[in-house]
Amino acid sequence: MQIAKYGVSLSIFFILIILETFFPLFTDWKNRWKHAARNIFIIFFNSVLLIVLFSKLVGIVFEHSANIKFGLFYRIDAPAWLKIAVVFLLFDLWMYIWHRMNHEIDFLWRFHRMHHSDPNMDVTTALRFHFGELIFSTILRFGIILLLGLSPFILVLYETIMLPVIFFHHSNFYLPEKIDRVLRKVIITPWMHWVHHSDIREEMDSNYGTIFSWWDRLARSFKLRSDPKKIHYGVPEMEDSRWQTIGGMLKTPFVSTE
Repeated sequence: MQIAKYGVSLSIFFILIILETFFPLFTDWKNRWKHAARNIFIIFFNSVLLIVLFSKLVGIVFEHSANIKFGLFYRIDAPAWLKIAVVFLLFDLWMYIWHRMNHEIDFLWRFHRMHHSDPNMDVTTALRFHFGELIFSTILRFGIILLLGLSPFILVLYETIMLPVIFFHHSNFYLPEKIDRVLRKVIITPWMHWVHHSDIREEMDSNYGTIFSWWDRLARSFKLRSDPKKIHYGVPEMEDSRWQTIGGMLKTPFVSTE
């Protein structure tokens, strides 16, 4: 199933690059491919680091979860498909909560702001996360695995859907508003996530969902703009070009810009 996950994700990734090329929201990209190369380097760097740090531990946590049968999955008296659906949805709720924490807790924001400091959001921005944020996320995820009784199958299923969705809503592909309006009744869409990457803090602190859009509606963090082409991306205190270099991105959490 891992092969299917990466096959689907890479296919959607390259399709969106093509769509961004011919139907972009913003057409005044500067150094598009240099920008993409930097973001892609970050994901390779992060992937290697996470494999080195956590590959064995992840297996141990999943095995322990299956052995103790403490999590919600093992407590629900229901058909397997329904238990999978419930745990899947609750894991997506956790992803909403974790994302919101990264905006509302100053320490976590120092790491997460590297993602938001991208001044030219496109599909590669979905790959741009600081390794510190991913380390914290992975450690906390171990607890979620135990609480929900999450299995490798459910996690891979989640990621198989999640990755195409986050590629889609980070993309610079100009999706007509009528189509977006239908899709965002269920999933996070470009029109929602463009607002989330605005440099206006009130807009940046909205639309936290990963797959499903209803968490934002329920938590009243849903926001839209009728003029997405007027959105200015980035973090105001990190507009200098030095924050777009590999070194600048990696040291983002450890410096003060005030």
